[in-house]
Amino acid sequence: MPATYKLAIAITILLIGAAYPLSRAAEIIEATTDVLSKKTNLAAGFLQSLGTAFPDMILGVTAAIVSLSLVKDNPERAISFALIAAATTFGSNIYNIGHATWCIYRQNRADRLNHNLPMFPQLARFGLVRPLATHKRLPHLKELDSAIRLLTILSLLTAGVALAMVAFGAVTPTLYKLIRPAGFVLFLITIFVLYHFRQKSGHIAEAEATEHNSMFLHTPITTIWLTLLIAGITIAFSAESMVKALEVASDLLSIPYVVSGTIAGLIGCLGEMIVIHNYSIHQNGRLGDAIVGVAMDNIVTIMGASVVSLIGGIFLGGTSLIVLFVVILTLNTILINQISILKTTLHKIT
Repeated sequence: MPATYKLAIAITILLIGAAYPLSRAAEIIEATTDVLSKKTNLAAGFLQSLGTAFPDMILGVTAAIVSLSLVKDNPERAISFALIAAATTFGSNIYNIGHATWCIYRQNRADRLNHNLPMFPQLARFGLVRPLATHKRLPHLKELDSAIRLLTILSLLTAGVALAMVAFGAVTPTLYKLIRPAGFVLFLITIFVLYHFRQKSGHIAEAEATEHNSMFLHTPITTIWLTLLIAGITIAFSAESMVKALEVASDLLSIPYVVSGTIAGLIGCLGEMIVIHNYSIHQNGRLGDAIVGVAMDNIVTIMGASVVSLIGGIFLGGTSLIVLFVVILTLNTILINQISILKTTLHKIT
């Protein structure tokens, strides 16, 4: 098949795969986690992260497995796939936190100006952000507190990964690896954090019927769990198809592996980004859930990085290591600041 046709097919898969399957799966996650949270007393953000963080982990682990299979026959290509694994895993955190920061910033701006704002300037068709005072239900302060604590823990974990790679994982003067002992410690910490924050922190009210969750209000809980699982798998398969298309496009266009991995990270976290976008433009009080979900999603991603290190290592070049981790830590700090501003507004309203 001619290279032009291959490129056209790859781009088509990327565009179509990112549109319908991911948006529908995100709507299902939004609806099921609302009802499950009320029925199980588990935090909606925790449930949300289980559905949306799955692709990030799958993409990183898959790249690591491919890397291991190439170690003996093609060590240079093995390192390239290990770079993809790292860039996918940590790059997705940048997109998640960056988009969440933008959503909360637009909410704070709508509150400050006291009128509706499009989520994206001049693009009203992507939804309006309304002042909190006009919302039907408000987020809980305890949820925002949990989000700030989780983001602080995420910053510490991210800094810990960077320090572990620099202090113990030098492979060459310009290449660093997350070693297995550090990965094991990270895995235990992330499991403990997720377990500790699994319970809902805000007041538990009866789930109200909305256009998204009405079909699940009287559905057996096992069926809802199964639906959430299927939504997560749908996102994973969509992401896998798009990553394969991305590989083809990268080969044809000679795109560096780190760049490909970072783009794959965007694909992997599209589900989470769509969920927080929906929660931000709806007036159903789920904004707190959304922020907690983003933080938990990224902690699950760190857990994925630890799994990747345990099965064969995760590599980053010196430059990409510095850029990725500095950007993540900076965005975490900005998001914490925006949540604090949102808390102040919520205090005034309540």
